Amino acid sequence: MRLISWLVFLAGAALLILPLIGMTEFSLRMRRGVYSLDAYAAVLGDPRFQATFGYSVVMAVLTIIVGVLLVVPTAYWVRLKVPQARPYVEFFTLLPLVIPAIVVVFGYIRLYNTSSWLPMTGTATGTNILLLFGYTMLALPYMYRSVDTGLRTIDVATLTEAAQSLGAGWVTIIARLILPNVLVAVLSGAFLTFAIVIGEFTMAALLDRPAFGPYLQELGRNRAYEPAALAVIAFAITWACMGLIQLATRFSKHTKVAR
Repeated sequence: MRLISWLVFLAGAALLILPLIGMTEFSLRMRRGVYSLDAYAAVLGDPRFQATFGYSVVMAVLTIIVGVLLVVPTAYWVRLKVPQARPYVEFFTLLPLVIPAIVVVFGYIRLYNTSSWLPMTGTATGTNILLLFGYTMLALPYMYRSVDTGLRTIDVATLTEAAQSLGAGWVTIIARLILPNVLVAVLSGAFLTFAIVIGEFTMAALLDRPAFGPYLQELGRNRAYEPAALAVIAFAITWACMGLIQLATRFSKHTKVAR
């Protein structure tokens, strides 16, 4: 049985790793006859890459901030005051996994176009806000479950009662007591949110925003080696986020053991 398990594991690993190796090897063949980093230099030196990647990074940071401000108080309040509402909250946070992003963005365009009661798509700022809301919605299932898992590891009721007995208000309790105790869970949700925003295409393309996802797709239509290099870079960013989640989790465990 152990041999069969290892064979299945190696087969699955090969299906994942071999295409990545092939893509990486192809991205290094831009200069005929030798391996080089010319494709990576061309991508990183492209002003559009710098602009779109910078835009997506800013949107990712803003999405993380909005997600934390929305999810942490909500998950805390549900666990502390209305635990019976938890199944309903979980249901609504799962809806972004069921409703396609293209349906949401078409709803945005229909409700907030220039001839509607709130013409947000008429300005760049308004469209950026719509995209921010869309990204927050896409990241909601991951952020909520990360925070909710973190809240399970602490005694919310006891901590709240202790803080209130010392005169702390709700904002102080959430900001200085709850948030530090679920910081690793928040960081896990934040890194997942970052990876989602960086690679998202549908919403940014249909709202005509200069994001990294549409740039990646457009580059793939016109070039050969640069898209492969860009895909490797995007893959590395995603895995870096996953690695940071693991490091944050291990650091939290070591801190708890030390205490």
